[in-house]
Amino acid sequence: QLQLAESGGGLVQPGGSLRLSCTALGFALEKYAMIWFRQAPGKEREGLSCISGSANDFRNYADSVKGRFTISRDIAENTVYLQMNSLQPEDTAVYYCAASTEYYCSNRGPPPVDYWGKGTLVTVSS
Repeated sequence: QLQLAESGGGLVQPGGSLRLSCTALGFALEKYAMIWFRQAPGKEREGLSCISGSANDFRNYADSVKGRFTISRDIAENTVYLQMNSLQPEDTAVYYCAASTEYYCSNRGPPPVDYWGKGTLVTVSS
């Protein structure tokens, strides 16, 4: 069974950092485009960052997180990460990772998602 398991969420003070992890179970995530989304209370789900399959490695970011968040991948660990720095209260949301068989990311928006993780809650508060 193909699954994505996120971890690393929690409570952090404004200006702090967190690193989210997303481990793929049952498939090799290097063959997929991997995407991080978030959904804040009362808001629509927002695509944050995408990394293409490993042979391409293209990465992009939403304007709301550009310069603060970094996506990366560890093929040996079959895990994709989202390093989040300079967190602010408006970053409070449930964060989801997702996989797309489209393989490539583009600046036209996230590719269609084939697999979703269950999400991890990030709360930024003093």
